Amino acid sequence: MTEQPPLNLPLVELRLRMEDKILKVFDPLRKKYVALTPEEYVRQHFTAWMTDSLGYPASLMSNEVSISLNDTKRRCDTVVFRNDGSPLVIVEYKAPTVAITQNVFDQIARYNMVFHSSYLIVSNGLRHFCCKMDYDSNSYSFLPNIPIWSPDL
Repeated sequence: MTEQPPLNLPLVELRLRMEDKILKVFDPLRKKYVALTPEEYVRQHFTAWMTDSLGYPASLMSNEVSISLNDTKRRCDTVVFRNDGSPLVIVEYKAPTVAITQNVFDQIARYNMVFHSSYLIVSNGLRHFCCKMDYDSNSYSFLPNIPIWSPDL
């Protein structure tokens, strides 16, 4: 296996296998093996942290959610839904070597034009940022931590 950098997330034991000379990881949310890219490595650790440590129900989470934005197909990295099916959180991942810049926030903001979620999270596995949206005042605020799951979020 290619050595992955240490992340600022709890270590997860990943289910790996080689397939056609491509290292793949089992994604429990998609219930299939996918290529283990640096971004996927971050996704697997982050979603495990959200479910195992923060209490987010895996049954309300989806990876690689397709959306249509300006007549272009895009994929949102992870979406956490409320019990009623409306989007609560969208998460954008980058590889650990990719800096979290304004472009990353612009990307997730464009996705949120479709979702209108309450929280936006950006992570490269080393740094994590979370914004709470306030649609009444057309503003947002950065939170010091990712919120712990609650049905009232």
